[in-house]
Amino acid sequence: MIPEKKEWMDALIARHGLEIHNRFSSATVVSCGLGGLGSNIAIALARVGIGKLVLIDFDKVDITNLHRQQYKASQIGQYKTDALAESLSEIAPYAEIKTVTARLSEDNLTTFLKDADVICEAFDDAEAKAMLVNGVLEQLPGSYLVAASGMAGMDTPNTIKTRNIGKRFYLCGDEVSDVADTIGLVAPRVMLCAAHQAQTVLRILAGDYEV
Repeated sequence: MIPEKKEWMDALIARHGLEIHNRFSSATVVSCGLGGLGSNIAIALARVGIGKLVLIDFDKVDITNLHRQQYKASQIGQYKTDALAESLSEIAPYAEIKTVTARLSEDNLTTFLKDADVICEAFDDAEAKAMLVNGVLEQLPGSYLVAASGMAGMDTPNTIKTRNIGKRFYLCGDEVSDVADTIGLVAPRVMLCAAHQAQTVLRILAGDYEV
């Protein structure tokens, strides 16, 4: 049985305090990409009570995604936006979930991201990463950006870190490892980087801008 909304919110307030809960519940956070990073980021943020999550991806769930992304075998073939929204509705039934099943580009970036308090970059492609970083920093002065670089392979998890690059820009990862140079992406390291991104989002919303 799903708890009533008041019971749900009271439980979050008891965990975080009213002030932090209000900041989280009134925030809009966007995940650009819903793969190993984005799917884990979205679930972490839903669990702590982020009020509105915007999920952007154009791809469908594939069997090759299941070893590191938060999808189920039964969701293979579904759009990632639909599959993740379905899961989030069970995890956080009172969160507002908006899905955008499209490829983010320079032409539509401001349309989809203009209302975001914090934007998470969770792309695999280097050109898409650069496009998003440049677009947000140049065109969306009211939004914070939390990006990722370097999480591949079997190296120690202790090299995953978060750096404050600029006033509105944070970068998570080891900033070195590349899929082409290692065995590829493995779930624990990808999830660890995603956790850094999610925690950075929460710190920004709580008013703690230094990492």
